[in-house]
Amino acid sequence: MILHGLAPVIDQRARVLILGSFPSTASLAAQQYYAHPQNQFWRILGEVIGQPLKDMDYPARIVAVQAAGIAIWDVFASCERAGSLDTAIRDAVPNPLAALKESAPALRRICFNGGMAARRIREVEVLGFEAMVLPSTSPANATWSFERKLLAWRAALLPVQ
Repeated sequence: MILHGLAPVIDQRARVLILGSFPSTASLAAQQYYAHPQNQFWRILGEVIGQPLKDMDYPARIVAVQAAGIAIWDVFASCERAGSLDTAIRDAVPNPLAALKESAPALRRICFNGGMAARRIREVEVLGFEAMVLPSTSPANATWSFERKLLAWRAALLPVQ
């Protein structure tokens, strides 16, 4: 069965884009980015921008993130996948990253949330964006502590704020 991803969370204020690979089963069911309760995305991003994102409802999270100049999307528009692991992604169709030049003119940096997403780093660099690979916030990335992930994310996101 072909799965379809979520629409981008992006507006004209976006200076940095966080690109994941493809929404988890929980995220697709909820139609919300990073909906799995053990994913550290909202907790880490909240610490970086100084907002209690983890405690907010999803619409409020989106408003706070966009006000901070941050956009969220995935590198794949659709794929086949059993479960939620990136390693299970098959027949992936990429999102049109080149369209970002027009839809987000202030965008300068693209941060990849994990290694699977970062497979498109060359494409992003060719488009003229600064690209950075960040440790995945997924619960599958248990080798990095929360504190270590937070340091990496803060270093990547704060200079763009």
